[in-house]
Amino acid sequence: MAALFFASASGLTGCGENIYELKWREARVDTALVYSLDRPELNVFSGFDFVRRLPIRAQAAGVTGQWDLLLDTQGGQLVFLPPGALDIENATLIFPMPGTALDDVLKAPRDTTLYTRDLPLPVEIGTVYVLRTHRGPNQFGQLCSFYGKFQPIVVDPGQETVQFAYDVNTVCDDRALVPEG
Repeated sequence: MAALFFASASGLTGCGENIYELKWREARVDTALVYSLDRPELNVFSGFDFVRRLPIRAQAAGVTGQWDLLLDTQGGQLVFLPPGALDIENATLIFPMPGTALDDVLKAPRDTTLYTRDLPLPVEIGTVYVLRTHRGPNQFGQLCSFYGKFQPIVVDPGQETVQFAYDVNTVCDDRALVPEG
């Protein structure tokens, strides 16, 4: 019986690869459009949830803390607001990397003191923002944070909108920002 178990278990790791070691294998770069909280319309998509890869309406019931950034206008400038900037407790951290291309950011910094938790971040073309998301479920239902990156590609101060490209690692707490596969 033990020999059968060993043979079965060793067959699961074919060619030295552990099938239980999760890896991010496919990039899913997408774009999103968000609207400033300062706009006169109510219930527009002013935020983004990188865990679910969905825009959110900040005024909708039940979304408190279930998002990673809001767009706002402060002093005439568009800014990204992590939840902590509104005194909402969650795990979201954002780190701006000016003068960087999205494809050039390969790994999220380990040092969390580099990230912003509770301050507005100016929206800037040519800046990649690395983030650690709020806690959300992985594919097995376990709550964890994910790392991702996003970069504004169209900033329209007149319309108070930002379109950005983004991707998020699908493996819990893995700082890689490009897939292995």
